[in-house]
Amino acid sequence: VSDEENWYCECPKLFTGKLCQFATCDENPCGNGATCFPKSRRHAVCLCPYGRSGILCSDAINITQPSFSGTDVFGYTSFLAYSTIPNITFYYEFRLKFQLANHHSALQDNLIFFTGQKGQGLNGDDFLELGLRNGRVVYSYNLGSGTATIISKPLDLTLNVHIIHLGRTLQKGWLKVDDQKNKTVTSPGRLVGLNVFSQFYLGGYREYTPELLPKGHRFKNGFQGCIFDVQVCTSLNQGFKSPGTPEGHPNSGRSVGQCKDSPCSLIKCRNGGKCIETGSTVYCDCLTGWKGAFCTETVSVCEPEHDPPHLCQQGSTCVPLPNGYTCHCPLGTTGTYCEQG
Repeated sequence: VSDEENWYCECPKLFTGKLCQFATCDENPCGNGATCFPKSRRHAVCLCPYGRSGILCSDAINITQPSFSGTDVFGYTSFLAYSTIPNITFYYEFRLKFQLANHHSALQDNLIFFTGQKGQGLNGDDFLELGLRNGRVVYSYNLGSGTATIISKPLDLTLNVHIIHLGRTLQKGWLKVDDQKNKTVTSPGRLVGLNVFSQFYLGGYREYTPELLPKGHRFKNGFQGCIFDVQVCTSLNQGFKSPGTPEGHPNSGRSVGQCKDSPCSLIKCRNGGKCIETGSTVYCDCLTGWKGAFCTETVSVCEPEHDPPHLCQQGSTCVPLPNGYTCHCPLGTTGTYCEQG
């Protein structure tokens, strides 16, 4: 935008500076490999990696029963990623337990676990996935010649903890949920081996949009609640093991908390601010007029977040006064708001 002598940039959201060169996450305040997300022009939220919590993800937390928070307001899911599970080509069994955060979350499309092949989502991509849809457990796999799916009966939502046991031998798969009857399926086509290369994702996925997931079965949300005691067996003469290398250890994760712990219990948002927590990620949502990590700073009348915004125009400078503000006009403009040439 230019006016005779002066020019300035009208910046898109989340950028500031004469050349729009400053983004909130440039001077990334988040520690320990957290995902920095610009909540406003001045403030970032740190989406904490596995094993970290707090506003800047600086606190270490010990996770024995991971709790997942679904999809956060920024569109990211909380997840754990374990190394690729070896030797599940012809035979596997999985056992796990889960606890729902609330009854409503059982009715959404929630991913429990996923592992896949190329991840382009084209027909013929091998994959194995488990999720919740409309209050039922959905188990699907594709060996490369078509998808096999088993859908359980509706979950008994009076149960606190649900138990899933599932498996596959060549084309034949089976699923047992809680006290429901065992259900079986046979995959279509002629292929008998499951060839997957991706990591084993639990509770959600790393991507902003789940490109890895096969198109027909896209679970839109991450899981909400706790998933624990995940175990896999890949041959009849070996026992069950936890996924991961070393056993039970994920490679990475985001916004995963410890079941039944609340990070909001450790921080106090001031001046009517509300504490928002998603897994281990935590931040204060401030009322209008307040800002800062704990909502302790006032928003000056000249700042872009101020409501209503100041009216200084055409590259003029807004200067706060004890009551109100004044506009310092660039050469060639005049008027209360520098609106006249």
